[in-house]
Amino acid sequence: MDFFGRENEIGDLMALWGKRCGSLVTCRGRRRIGKSTLIEVFAQRSKARFIRIEGVRPKPEFSNETELKTFARELATQTRADDSVPDNWLKAFIKLDREINDKERTVVLLDEVSWLGHYDETFADLVKIAWDGYWSKHSRLIVVVCGSVSGWIKEHFVDNGAFFGRRSLDLVVKELPLKECVKFWGRAATRVDTREIIDVLSVTGGVPRYLREIAPGDCAVSNIARLAFRPNSILRIDFDEMFSDVITKLPTLSGKIVRALVERPLSVSETAVAIGTEKGGKIGEALEQLVEAGLVASDVGNNPETGKRLREIKYRLKDNYARFYLRYIEPKKEIVDAGAYRFVSLDALDGWDTIMGLQFENLVVNHYAVLIDPLHLGNSLIESAAPYSRSRKGDGEDGLQIDLLLQTKHSNYVVEIKRRREIGRETIAEVERKLKKLSMPRGKSARPVLVYDGHLAPIVEADGYFDSIVPFRRLMGL
Repeated sequence: MDFFGRENEIGDLMALWGKRCGSLVTCRGRRRIGKSTLIEVFAQRSKARFIRIEGVRPKPEFSNETELKTFARELATQTRADDSVPDNWLKAFIKLDREINDKERTVVLLDEVSWLGHYDETFADLVKIAWDGYWSKHSRLIVVVCGSVSGWIKEHFVDNGAFFGRRSLDLVVKELPLKECVKFWGRAATRVDTREIIDVLSVTGGVPRYLREIAPGDCAVSNIARLAFRPNSILRIDFDEMFSDVITKLPTLSGKIVRALVERPLSVSETAVAIGTEKGGKIGEALEQLVEAGLVASDVGNNPETGKRLREIKYRLKDNYARFYLRYIEPKKEIVDAGAYRFVSLDALDGWDTIMGLQFENLVVNHYAVLIDPLHLGNSLIESAAPYSRSRKGDGEDGLQIDLLLQTKHSNYVVEIKRRREIGRETIAEVERKLKKLSMPRGKSARPVLVYDGHLAPIVEADGYFDSIVPFRRLMGL
């Protein structure tokens, strides 16, 4: 099993063994992000006994008894417990408690916990009772409540006052850092063209489950074709499965929202206009569910022209896979499902360069933290990091769009993100036009930065216009 990175998360979990009582951990994040694998690897490195109980995806014909039967069967398979089915969840948790041995470290993973508790509104309350009365008394026990329906975990465990002071750790598992993603190519990473890796990452993002499917010896076109444009391939079907698993309360509204956000970041009011409905609490609620699901980012930032917080939060479809699916796979899914979609080269696809340019831009924005060292910002407080846009002014002046704006106390770093075969002097002119439109408070410096992939014309560097020029391969550690 390929497992890279996550050292910080494992370190936080390891620290819990130093306590004199049991630990309750919540673990949440996007589907396929590697939450369960993280906990399993942690247990292995701890040389701990590992018990994993996973819920069954709810169906109309299922019931709470279905989940209890699954619990009993999985517990019996991994311990000496019999397979009798408890009447309720408290009895199930007590049955689990009887299998804990205080002489050895034990990690219990309650996986896809929203499925386990789907049919019983008292499920979280019973977990609390089990924790207070039984599990917390085991000094060598860590219980992890985990799942992809992050909003459910947040509502029932993280924000639930009943668990205040009881949780030892809340792990929010995010995409892998770029340097860790490259490791999925193994030794081939130093031999293949950087563009091959970038194109795959621009489609998959830093999602371990997708990256594990890569054939390092194949080119980007072969990998993307196999993973996205074949019937029942993982990237063809995973959006619908992820959406049904993650968006539970407002699926129809949420579907409309993500399709609106694929075009550009929007505020709540702009989202209402885009989907043709009135601004209201339901839109805000759906957006927050999408944020918790890891699909959308709420880019809270400062207005660089006033120095004050933006009046409206902008929501951006951050997930690279979801963006690619909606832009390129979904419109062709009937052809793909019929097994009739074929292409020879990426360049031959309609609008490929434009779409991949946007995907690359989003990839850089999601991983903006890797720019801190190249820009020598290690000792600076970054007050805001997000794309910035300003609509057309009433006097006829064109709008302003900045790919990524990093704001510190004394400087605004205007980051231009380019993925082109040839990057020439026209890029300087493009950024210069943006800076002329950007009026900033006195005492602030504007620092143009270029992050790129492609062939950089020597004149761009020789001109001295950009304060920093960062090749993307450097951010990947290549």
